[in-house]
Amino acid sequence: MRIQMEADMGQVIQFVSKSERERIRLIREARAIYDSIFPPADPAGEQSSGANVRSDGGNLA
Repeated sequence: MRIQMEADMGQVIQFVSKSERERIRLIREARAIYDSIFPPADPAGEQSSGANVRSDGGNLA
């Protein structure tokens, strides 16, 4: 068991505030809703080029 403890000592623990966890959860939920309405063209979910990036800064008008 000593070997496992020594291996765990090298791991970094990151503390995340409750508000940051909630923000991440809401972003994931919004992404899931968006993807259910507008399925990604690439099944892997990765864009192969930057051609789909909006150049208007996200403005709708």
